Amino acid sequence: MRVQSRAFWIICGALFALLVLGSDNLTRLGAKEKPPTVNSDDPTLRLYNLLDSKFGGKLDDFYLLADTFKDPAKQGQVEQHVLRLEYNKNSTFGKCRIYVRTVDQLTPDQLKTYTPKDIFEYAESESQKFTKTDPGSFGRPGDVYFEPTSPGGPMGTATATSDVQAQYERYVTQYILPALEKKAGGGAGP
Repeated sequence: MRVQSRAFWIICGALFALLVLGSDNLTRLGAKEKPPTVNSDDPTLRLYNLLDSKFGGKLDDFYLLADTFKDPAKQGQVEQHVLRLEYNKNSTFGKCRIYVRTVDQLTPDQLKTYTPKDIFEYAESESQKFTKTDPGSFGRPGDVYFEPTSPGGPMGTATATSDVQAQYERYVTQYILPALEKKAGGGAGP
């Protein structure tokens, strides 16, 4: 009788310990949490759908010229962003990567002579990098934003502020999607 009582308390203690210490592990055994639904007009979802349907779900190196802007740090000198896009739908993390480099505004002769890839490589270092995993606004779990840690310094992770989210969306909607749609439609594209 004493042995049964002792075994009963040992089993009760083990169950209690499992419940208290193992509660996190028990929730992990449950169903996988579904990501929130994304609006069909979401730029990343549109980009992923285009890349999956027209480019076979993989794009290694796609280069294009983007916006021009005045750099206040360089006495209003006009500069231009050059983008490189990589995509692999089979990646579990970072399916899409957008590298941004900055060059002085190009002359018409330079635009005729050099390809966007040549211009991107000439710039040598990134001014921004967006790593996107799942569709939805930029800054969700699995998304990482990089920028130089100091002027001309190495890249480091940075917070995806509302300005960063707006930049990401602008690059995708105004530059990347139109260029890819043109290329998919048989246009020369960048």
